[in-house]
Amino acid sequence: MNFNTFQSHIPTIEKAVLGGLASQFRLAPKMRVQYSENKIKANNPKKAAVLALFYPDNEQKTRFLLTLRASYNGTHSAQISFPGGKSEKEDLDFIHTAKRETFEEVGVKMENISIIRQFTDAYIPPSNFLVTPFMGVINETPIFTTNDEVEELIEVKLSDLLDDSNITIKNMSTSYMESIDIPCFKLNGYIVWGATAMMLSEIKDVLKSL
Repeated sequence: MNFNTFQSHIPTIEKAVLGGLASQFRLAPKMRVQYSENKIKANNPKKAAVLALFYPDNEQKTRFLLTLRASYNGTHSAQISFPGGKSEKEDLDFIHTAKRETFEEVGVKMENISIIRQFTDAYIPPSNFLVTPFMGVINETPIFTTNDEVEELIEVKLSDLLDDSNITIKNMSTSYMESIDIPCFKLNGYIVWGATAMMLSEIKDVLKSL
């Protein structure tokens, strides 16, 4: 999608009805339990925010950013995710969290990011995080600078997200499940699954409705 076209759709995106958990769970593993709000609250989850950042590439095509996390001793080591992270005490709100983490991880200045809207929270049981996703935009091709949390940048064409042929099933084993068929996106040669795929699924549903 041409970036000017994407920009023209922003007012519609801002007002669109979200698919919520129904959209998210189309890209969730079958064994993934849908937790009630009361159950999530009882677990006292840690709070985090992430940013789906859209921007023009050098050919004025619309892209968004994913990151390959660096390997570390933790639940989400070497996974594909949006820029973002845990809410800190100094953050004014979750938007501030998402922008601050994006600046820290990939070097995009907070003041250059315009937030389009908030999407449905995603609960991540293995790490007990409740993640608030935002869609944001910058109006020029960014120059990214990564910190040590990011192994690789994955700049995805919006057209690839909207292409249903990029949804597939992959048999996977993780630290908490073994040999499970998981619905996922295949983007830029990477398998995007779990919470990131669930959040992307809701974003895709909104964009496909334009």
